Amino acid sequence: MKTTISDLFFDLDHTLWDFEKNSAMAFETVFQQNQIELALTDFHLHYSAINTAYWKLYREEKVTQQQLRYGRLKDTFDLLNYVISDDLIHQISVDYIAVLPDNNYLFDGTIAILDYLKPKYKLHIITNGFEEVQNHKLKNSGIQPYFQTITNSENAGAKKPNPIIFDCALQVANVDKTHSLMIGDCLEADVQGALSFGMDAIFFNPLQQEAPSTIKQISHLLELKNYL
Repeated sequence: MKTTISDLFFDLDHTLWDFEKNSAMAFETVFQQNQIELALTDFHLHYSAINTAYWKLYREEKVTQQQLRYGRLKDTFDLLNYVISDDLIHQISVDYIAVLPDNNYLFDGTIAILDYLKPKYKLHIITNGFEEVQNHKLKNSGIQPYFQTITNSENAGAKKPNPIIFDCALQVANVDKTHSLMIGDCLEADVQGALSFGMDAIFFNPLQQEAPSTIKQISHLLELKNYL
């Protein structure tokens, strides 16, 4: 690793904040509230992949925020042949966003690695998530105090891997890209986005996805100690 690195930029969802676990708990609450008679295991089996696909479309400016929130639910219910009205889908979408930050499981090692890194580096967040929701996640999970700046796609006007959001984050943090490092779980948005921008990156890869051998990667957050 470069000894000149002074600032670390983390992704939030799927990197520090355990999105899949927290999302499952949120849907359990929302299904009960709206009397949805559908096995959660069946729902999650399909929703996770559909949600990932919609976020890719969102990054590519092919769907809006509202289309993402509605479409990922509609497509999942349709795939499961579950009859549900559009009005109820919209209500579930609203309820889910409201409940999601209430559950705040973090990836194993999150607090320990932030405690290790904070005395050594300035820490920041770059997220494509929605501003209000992400701020609630950071606050409710107790990790907000670790970070000096938080850049999201709404206030940056662009989404990772667009270089605009990386440039915005560096300006807010008042640091040059040569002294910065991005850490995230999405090979396309976080890692390749940062590298294309000229910023170093580490791929958080707990699922052991295939990745180029030239890319630095870890499968557990505490492995960051091997680089930082």
